[in-house]
Amino acid sequence: MQSLELCGNEVAEVPEIKRKDTVIKTLLVEAEGIEQEKTFSSMTCVSGANVSEQLSLKLPSNVVKESARASFSVLGDILGSAMQNIQNLLQMPYGCGEQNMVLFAPNIYVLNYLNETQQLTQEIKAKAVGYLITGYQRQLNYKHQDGSYSTFGERYGRNQGNTWLTAFVLKIFAQARSYIFIDEAHITQSLTWLSQMQKDNGCFRSSGSLLNNAIKGGVEDEATLSAYVTIALLEIPLPVTNPIVHNALFCLESAWNVAKEGTHGSHVYTKALLAYAFSLLGKQNQNREILNSLDKEAVKEDNLIHWERPQRPKAPVGHLYQPQAPSAEVEMTSYVLLAYLTAQPAPTSGDLTSATNIVKWIMKQQNAQGGFSSTQDTVVALHALSRYGAATFTRTEKTAQVTVQDSQTFSTNFQVDNNNLLLLQQISLPELPGEYVITVTGERCVYLQTSMKYNILPEKEDSPFALKVQTVPQTCDGHKAHTSFQISLTISYTGNRPASNMVIVDVKMVSGFIPLKPIVKMLERTSSVSRTEVSNNHVLIYVEQVRALTSRLRLHMGRLSK
Repeated sequence: MQSLELCGNEVAEVPEIKRKDTVIKTLLVEAEGIEQEKTFSSMTCVSGANVSEQLSLKLPSNVVKESARASFSVLGDILGSAMQNIQNLLQMPYGCGEQNMVLFAPNIYVLNYLNETQQLTQEIKAKAVGYLITGYQRQLNYKHQDGSYSTFGERYGRNQGNTWLTAFVLKIFAQARSYIFIDEAHITQSLTWLSQMQKDNGCFRSSGSLLNNAIKGGVEDEATLSAYVTIALLEIPLPVTNPIVHNALFCLESAWNVAKEGTHGSHVYTKALLAYAFSLLGKQNQNREILNSLDKEAVKEDNLIHWERPQRPKAPVGHLYQPQAPSAEVEMTSYVLLAYLTAQPAPTSGDLTSATNIVKWIMKQQNAQGGFSSTQDTVVALHALSRYGAATFTRTEKTAQVTVQDSQTFSTNFQVDNNNLLLLQQISLPELPGEYVITVTGERCVYLQTSMKYNILPEKEDSPFALKVQTVPQTCDGHKAHTSFQISLTISYTGNRPASNMVIVDVKMVSGFIPLKPIVKMLERTSSVSRTEVSNNHVLIYVEQVRALTSRLRLHMGRLSK
């Protein structure tokens, strides 16, 4: 600007063309409230006649305005959705030895399946092998010197090796040898440790604790654990003549004799594991006997078959949609599917018909990433689906067309053929809430999925946890800018079990502030906190368990700095 004042010792010169500097930044605006996701998945097979279904997308009354969005996807392959999201199958942190296996095991099932169906490309193989190498290195963090594995590993000093997790890791490491280098010492040490857990009666002794106490269907007995360990050993694969496997057979036969005398509906989870174990052992008489028993207890509706736990809690009244099945039910239904598919010398046509109806139910429980609710049901279900896909895969020149349309002008067509089986075809749906019609024509099977996301303002409701959050200072002085403050969390468990599962506390930072990592790390010195992580603008705190009513956990977060 023109001025009579000197600029230093000179008169300011005003240029004819004035200069300006503009900075443009994108602001992320997130909807308030808590994000909810509803997924509707199905397997639809057509043979000439059209198949149509109505899709009614509704929103709850407490939805945050303009936060809702939905998409519709079409795939030609049973594992297509999981393959597209292989490193994001679960919407949860992966900071413990159980959850990390979801980053590891499914890659093996995908590679085996694509190999068997001759669909494996170098690009997919390189990607999956890279994930296997990373997952292998991460899993070694949870290894003990004696060859066992625990949820948080030996360095935390509070964990014994866990029988269930060690068997899980052992079989996956052994199977991964086909694709990556696995140190044989890790296999040998784990196998030796498991053999030391075997009792004189052939059953396996439980050691250590699992932090997801629903991971075994809520069944804590010795027979169930022994069936799981035996399955793991057979999937390595160890021969039936191996002394550990041979001795375990006595335990399983005794367990089945006890289960036969139980009441209707009891030990469904145990029966499912025993059916698969006897199938792997080549004991087809026991396998068929258990499958016949399970068939009488199956829930059969609309050509869908699955199994439920006794005294299953009813779905909450007032929900717009049927919630996804609990993890234990997905897991035990998947074990029954594996038992049908592993029948020797080969599954009968009746077995495959039952298997197809089981698969249709399992597919309906998938989340938008192709996984399921938690660790073990995701691993077992994807294993079972890959086996079913390989058993039923046929190359055909036939195609299928899928049309999705609303009551207005929106209409989109998709085609599935041999050239795009693994391609995820997806489109955003324009109206929410909205009514849509999906029509499938042609002659082949397709896999359809509608995913709807929206935010809701949380309402006060019954919950197994109570959470109280305070800041220090509690109020912000408007005349003074705070460069740091503390967050104090009080957590208590009010559920009906003696103690909760592992609890993950996810603390999202206030906009403009970041956590001080050294102070967050100090939380691990407390008796309840097993691990902490800082991920982007979140602090994740892994709490071993919170006891019912009497136990309270107070976490003082470190100062948060701008």
